Amino acid sequence: MDFKFPIRTELFIHGKWVSSIGSERLKIKSAVDDSTITADLHAASTADVDEAVASAENALHAWQTLTLEARRDALIKLGDLMITNQDRLGYLDTLVSGKEISLSKAEAAQAGNIFKFYANYIDKAQGEIAPTNGASVQLVQHEPYGITAGITAFNGPLLTFAMKAAPALAAGNVMLIKASEQNPFSIFGAGELVNEAGIPPGALNIFTGGAEAGEALASHMKIRKITFTGSVPVGKKVQIAAARSNLKSCTLELGGKTPVIVFEDSDIAKAAACATSFMFMNGQGCVLGTRIYVQASILGEFLESFRPLVQARCSDLGSNPLETTTKSSPMYNHRQYQTVLDYIDVGKQEATLLMGGARHGTKGCYVEPTVFLRPKENARILKEEIFGPVVVIDTFETDQEVLAKANDTEFGLGAAIFTKDIGRVLRISPKLEAGTVTVNSTSYLHLTRPFGGWKQSGLGRELGLHGLLDFTQVKTVVLSE
Repeated sequence: MDFKFPIRTELFIHGKWVSSIGSERLKIKSAVDDSTITADLHAASTADVDEAVASAENALHAWQTLTLEARRDALIKLGDLMITNQDRLGYLDTLVSGKEISLSKAEAAQAGNIFKFYANYIDKAQGEIAPTNGASVQLVQHEPYGITAGITAFNGPLLTFAMKAAPALAAGNVMLIKASEQNPFSIFGAGELVNEAGIPPGALNIFTGGAEAGEALASHMKIRKITFTGSVPVGKKVQIAAARSNLKSCTLELGGKTPVIVFEDSDIAKAAACATSFMFMNGQGCVLGTRIYVQASILGEFLESFRPLVQARCSDLGSNPLETTTKSSPMYNHRQYQTVLDYIDVGKQEATLLMGGARHGTKGCYVEPTVFLRPKENARILKEEIFGPVVVIDTFETDQEVLAKANDTEFGLGAAIFTKDIGRVLRISPKLEAGTVTVNSTSYLHLTRPFGGWKQSGLGRELGLHGLLDFTQVKTVVLSE
């Protein structure tokens, strides 16, 4: 294939692009038209991971002994380079995923800003002085783990890369990144900027691979911290491997089944517009609102606003994602595409199909945005993460009823409330079992805002100061005369 920008298929280890030690090569296909992008993607083996860890171990002293200003400037430079190169980085994502290019470019810029955000924490994060009875002074310090690892997601490659690598490096760690083998090229593109930014060789190593590479990272005895974004089953495997090896610290950002609760006193038009966020990235976002609970008295009015908005947002489904005017996308890979179609078939037995419910077109991984109404109790489409453009709408009468429905899931990543009654917000929000609760919006992510889940949606936090502290361990120093 001819590409607007060249792609990397090797491993970025110790500042150089190298072939994998192992012989496994992976095939990557376009989600847009099923064409093969490459059949020569180098998959890291256990031996490759060992090489990457040795490289990181050698780089740790060099990174930690740089002045605070030099480390800060290197991360700012990497962030600026990512922003400057957002056209290329966005293209490398869209090439595989079919994500609309405007969104891919925005993600690249957002990722660059995350590096700059954490760079500016390097010389500002401080410890504490714990109170005593006066006989001593107790200093509470936050110190780096040393060698850390991150496993990124296929749906937001650059975003999850930055959310892991930036705070890890800012806290004084070195980092190994395993990019999703389903969509690695944009992260590899960022890897091409690492040397120019002034980050020492080995301080940030980047590669891809399948289960072998992930297992090697999670179980490696020299890695003290691992962070993973992905599914609940794989997240559990990461944590088990981490515990069985050296009990390494884990941050896990896993699945979601976000409830959007629309009360009768809300701005219904606004609520309906925000509720269409389930279509963002064609539903491939863990915190998107895929369960909508509408107070029964306004269901008709809500649907009158909601249905045309859904139709409008998917009017260009199947359009060229490299055109800046395109606003919709396919499923980002063939595996997830089939999973979503299977769930839609299940949903047709569990609820009333209101809109969509089928594949779109004859090539690529396009699925019509699908809306189900009034699901059966304990319906799978109501309980399980689908990770596609599928939403379920149900009704409620009382606050107590909707709280019970919203919390009746093993997920707890996000929740949204639409109401004009601040008293109701103060009563309801503490009782919602979710890491982030938004009011009159569905905006869950911001670089200053700690993000993470309750229950089986994960452990730890990313972004904000909490995201930095998650890459540190606490030491107390007691000073006595």
